[in-house]
Order: sequence, then C-alpha cells, then structure tokens
Amino acid sequence: MADNPLIELYRDDWLLAVHKPAGLLVHRSPIDRHETEFALQYARQLNGGVHVYPCHRLDRPTSGLLLFARDPNTASAFGKALMAGQVQKSYLALVRGWAAEQGVIDHPLREHAVDRRCRDEPQPVREAITRFERLAITEIPVAVEGYPQSRYSLMSLHPETGRKHQLRRHMQHISHPIIGDTNYGRTRHNHYFAERFGYSRLMLAATGLAFAHPATGQPMKLHCPPEPSFQQVLEIFDGGLPASLPD
Repeated sequence: MADNPLIELYRDDWLLAVHKPAGLLVHRSPIDRHETEFALQYARQLNGGVHVYPCHRLDRPTSGLLLFARDPNTASAFGKALMAGQVQKSYLALVRGWAAEQGVIDHPLREHAVDRRCRDEPQPVREAITRFERLAITEIPVAVEGYPQSRYSLMSLHPETGRKHQLRRHMQHISHPIIGDTNYGRTRHNHYFAERFGYSRLMLAATGLAFAHPATGQPMKLHCPPEPSFQQVLEIFDGGLPASLPD
C-alpha cells in the first residue's frame, strides 16, 4: 500500500479524526468499482489494523475533516446524534459571484438512485437546509464569462441536513456554484482556475465538527484547516485564508 495520505487530527479510545485529501473515496462504491484505495483502509492502518467505522460521508472530491468510530457502539451512537440533528458541520467553499452576507437555503432535493439500474425511476424529494455566511469577496481583472472582471466569494457553509451533494446543489440553486464542481459548476470558471493554478479540484473543504462525545457526553469541537491545494487558490483574495474562521 502507498504511503498513508490521511493526516491524524484527533484520537481517543472511541474516535479517530483525520484529514482526507481531495480525490480519495471514503469507502468502496458501486459507481467507482475500479478504485483500490479508500480512506477507510488507510484509517484502519492508522488504527493498528483494527477495523474502523465511518461516522459520516465526504464526497470523493471534497477534502477535509473525516471522523471514524473505533467500535460499532460508538458508530451507532454518533449515527443517532447525526440523524437527530445534534452534529454541526462546517465547510469552506469558493464560489462564483458575490453571494449575500448570510442566509438560509431551504430547498428540497431529489434523492440520487443508489443503483444505476434504478436511475429512470422517480426518487423521493427530501427536505434540505443549508446556512451560509460570506467570509470574503474579491474581483479579479479577468474576463471569464464575457464580463471584464470576475467576482468570487469565500463561504462558510453549514448543512443542517445530509442529502447527497447537498452543498454543491444548494450553491448551484442560488447561482453561486462552487469552483471546480464538474457536476454543478460553471465550466469556464473551472477551466480558468485549472489553468491558473495547474490543477483542478473542487473548492469545498470540511473544516469543523461540533458534537457531544458519543461515549463521554463531553462537548467536542474538531477543526481542520483546508489542505495546501485549497489554500493556494485563495491567493485570489488579498491575504489569502482569513486568520480566523467561524465555528
């Protein structure tokens, strides 16, 4: 196995928190049958070869904070807290345009079919809510879509529900798609950033988790700065990444 790409952030008798790089699947997926490397197996490596249990999901192109339980009881307890809305998640995103300073996106989303054979069957629509805050804005003298300048916002996103691709779909819904999003983004903006920085990535990073510890009940706040490939793109803002980020 290759060198472990995960960075350990926190460990106790029940939990293991790591940073997952962009491009790494959390676990096996029927959509990516050919893949052979997963965050799950690398986390097990960090855990001395003992099985671990993912506490939540991160899309393959999303980087950042990923939490594992070290036993099934802890995984079950965390899962119940997650379903009850008792876990607060924080993300950073770079989006096209100047978004509002803050707001709530309350826009139901249709579920994705898990099995490709069922894609033509209508899927249920579920409630989906995301809170957001704008951290910074910038305007660069580059004509990406016909205007002489191009505008971007750095956003703090807080999903209150956990639908598939929720943040990516919600930002598209309010016309501020995430840079590097090949499914829901704007192709010209994605190409500009890929050419300018020499690589293409989704500009979405999981940066925080707040919850009651599933074993001890103590309040927990885990934080994770975005990886260097994310921070490099933030050079388009004066000063780059803000010195302090909201919880």
